[in-house]
Amino acid sequence: MQITELSIPSHERVLRCEDASTGLCALIAIHSTVLGPALGGVRMAEYADQGAALEDVLRLSAGMTAKAALANLPLGGGKAVIMGNPKQDKTPALLAAFGRHVEALGGRYIAGQDSGLTVADLNQIATTTRYVVGTDDAVAHGRTRASGDPSPATALGVLHGIRAAVRQRFGSAQLSGVRVAVQGAGAVGGRLVEHLAAAGAEVRVCDIDPTRVEPLTDLPNVSAIALADWQTAEVDVLAPCALGGAIREDCVAALRAAIVAGAANNQLATLGAGAGLHQRGILYAPDFVINAGGLIHLKRRSDGADDAAVLERLTTIDPTLTIIFERSSDENQAPSAIADQLAAARVRQGAFRLQRRQAA
Repeated sequence: MQITELSIPSHERVLRCEDASTGLCALIAIHSTVLGPALGGVRMAEYADQGAALEDVLRLSAGMTAKAALANLPLGGGKAVIMGNPKQDKTPALLAAFGRHVEALGGRYIAGQDSGLTVADLNQIATTTRYVVGTDDAVAHGRTRASGDPSPATALGVLHGIRAAVRQRFGSAQLSGVRVAVQGAGAVGGRLVEHLAAAGAEVRVCDIDPTRVEPLTDLPNVSAIALADWQTAEVDVLAPCALGGAIREDCVAALRAAIVAGAANNQLATLGAGAGLHQRGILYAPDFVINAGGLIHLKRRSDGADDAAVLERLTTIDPTLTIIFERSSDENQAPSAIADQLAAARVRQGAFRLQRRQAA
C-alpha cells in the first residue's frame, strides 16, 4: 500500500492511494471536515490522465461540502475516484485494497456509492473498512450502519426540486403537461423519468447507452431524443442527469428551455455558465442543492431513521431552493452564486462554533 499526500491549498487533505498488487490507483479528496466527517461517493471511471482525475475529485469533494451544508447535515465534504474501467478493471481485491486506504483515515472520510460502483462493490469495500455507507444490511456486521442504494432518494429529491423550479417560473408546481428533456437514464435519471411520467410530464430522454432508454419509452408521454439534440430541445426543463460539465458557456445561447434542473454533479462547466443562464433568464437549480437526496438518505438511514423519516426530510429540498430563487430575483444574482454564498456562510458558522468549543 502506498499513500502520497498532495498539497492542495483548497482542501484539507488529498491523497493518491496505490496498490501495486491489485492495480489500484485512486484519489481521495477531503475538502472540509468543519461540519463533520467528509462523506462522499466513490467514482470509478477512465480518465485521460491523473490530472483530469484530480480535477474531477477536487470539484466533486468541494461540491459535497456545499451539499451537506445546505442540506443542514452534520457532514463535511469528500470524494474519491478510482482510475480504471469499471467493467474491466474492477476486482474484489482492488476494492478491498481501496477499503484499506479508507480505513487508514480513521473515519475522517466515509465512502459511499457513485458512478461505476454498485451496492455489491460497497459490500466488498466494507470487508476492509468500517467507514462506508450504502451497503446491504447483511454485510454491515456492526460497522457504520448500512443504508442501501441512495439513487431512489436522489431521484425523488430532484423531482421535488423540479417542482420548486416550475412553481418559481410558471406559478404552479403541477407537472402535468410540463415538457422535460432528461440527459442520462442511469440509476437516478431513469427513476426520475418514471417519476416525471407518473406526474403527467411530457418527457424526452437520451443516454449514451440506448438500451437504457428503450424500456422507458413504454411509459406514457415518454419518447427518445438524440444525444446531440437534448440541449437545444424546445422544452420547459432541461434535466442533466449524466456526468458533469453539460452546461458550458458556449452553449448557453442555444438553450431553448426555461429551467435547468437535474441530478448531475457539477452541471456548470464554469462559473460563467451560471451567470450566462441568469442573464438569459433561464432558472438554474444549483446541482448540489437539488441532488442532495442521496446524501440525506445515507445520513438519515445510517442514523437509524426509517423510510418515512427519510422521505419527509427530502421535502426540505423544495424550500431551500425557493429561498435561493427568491434571493436570486431580489439581488439579481445567479442562483449558483447565491447557493455558493449560503453554503460558505454555513461552513463559516460551523467553524466559528468549533473554535468556541475548542476554546471553552
